[in-house]
Amino acid sequence: MMTQEIRNYTMNFGPQHPAAHGVLRLVLEMDGETVMRADPHVGLLHRATEKLAESKPFNQSIGYMDRLDYMSMMCNEHAYVLAIERLLGIEAPERALYIRTLFDEITRILNHLLWIGSNGLDLGAMALFLYAFREREELMDCYEAVSGARMHAAYYRPGGVYRDLPDTMPKYKESPWRKGKVLTRVNEWREGSMLDFLDAFADDFPRRVDEYETLLTDNRIWKQRTVGIGVVPPEQAMAWGMSGPMLRGSGIAWDLRKKQPYAKYADVDFDIPVGVTGDCYDRYLVRVEEMRQSTRIIKQCVAWLRANPGPVMLDNFKVSPPSREAMKDDMEALIHHFKLFTEGYCVPEGEAYAAVEAPKGEFAAYIVSDGANKPFRLKLRAPGFAHLSSMDSIVRGHMLPDVVAMIGTYDIVFGEIDR
Repeated sequence: MMTQEIRNYTMNFGPQHPAAHGVLRLVLEMDGETVMRADPHVGLLHRATEKLAESKPFNQSIGYMDRLDYMSMMCNEHAYVLAIERLLGIEAPERALYIRTLFDEITRILNHLLWIGSNGLDLGAMALFLYAFREREELMDCYEAVSGARMHAAYYRPGGVYRDLPDTMPKYKESPWRKGKVLTRVNEWREGSMLDFLDAFADDFPRRVDEYETLLTDNRIWKQRTVGIGVVPPEQAMAWGMSGPMLRGSGIAWDLRKKQPYAKYADVDFDIPVGVTGDCYDRYLVRVEEMRQSTRIIKQCVAWLRANPGPVMLDNFKVSPPSREAMKDDMEALIHHFKLFTEGYCVPEGEAYAAVEAPKGEFAAYIVSDGANKPFRLKLRAPGFAHLSSMDSIVRGHMLPDVVAMIGTYDIVFGEIDR
């Protein structure tokens, strides 16, 4: 009799696959359509961010932080700036802390909108991507209005933020697609200040989230692709060092904004959504509810910022630049400006760890200073790296299409994983 050997085969998933969410190369050992082993390969994007930051004055590395998780730009900046402030023993003015809280939540919504759109696209829901980007464009205009950049803002600075919120919002210009009554309607929110714009956006946004839920939450195809897929028990979530929606989706109500408050999170009211079964569907529901909670926080921050004008940067020329007006009138201010932008500032010897609740989980910066004007060592803690490490143990025994659902629900951005 003839004998035939039956063995597993190996296939590459990525790094060019659109559902790989970056340059993830996943080597899958398959038994037919069933995954027997998943081996994530990283290193295709490595940019040596931490090492580069050790060769530059502290402030010159803020722009590198934006390029880590490039969907959660200001949250990355927040952790880095917070660590520097702890080393310097300074705290930003109260108005700056509220602005940071406001933009952290704008960033969370931006991240989750891209996540829900791309995850829907991965699993066959085309329309949702277009819906999510409709709202995303509005908030990207806020990024651009405060920093001049739509993505890599470099807006947070040790001692506060770059500048106060603008009194006007950019308006849409007339075009073949927007004119007459249509142009008036789309510019309606933009007639006042940025705070007016955000107030109007926060009033309207819950209705938009309802639209996303109408498309997905009870959609039988969506539930077939996500319910019971990629279940992460709470014990396993903690053992793998998971955080953010990955951990809360497994039923653990851990959120740094509540447990270790920073900025002004201790002074705003919001709830922590948690899942029950820890599957892809629960993590979807957690992120959807987080968008609603972020809207609550934005409303509270807008109300406080309206009522309380004040400085947004420390009046300390050793760490923050003097105004352009002062620089042109005062020789001492000019010297401070020149020294700050050429040499930076020296930070006392020591070490500091600062963690923030970024949209994907706990993002942190650990800085060791030897008293120089640049970090002696910088180590970044990226939530996506810990999550990706668990890929093999979670997708083993699932079908190949479930790997796509799992990568999507991890909310992977390779900038922070491979940094």
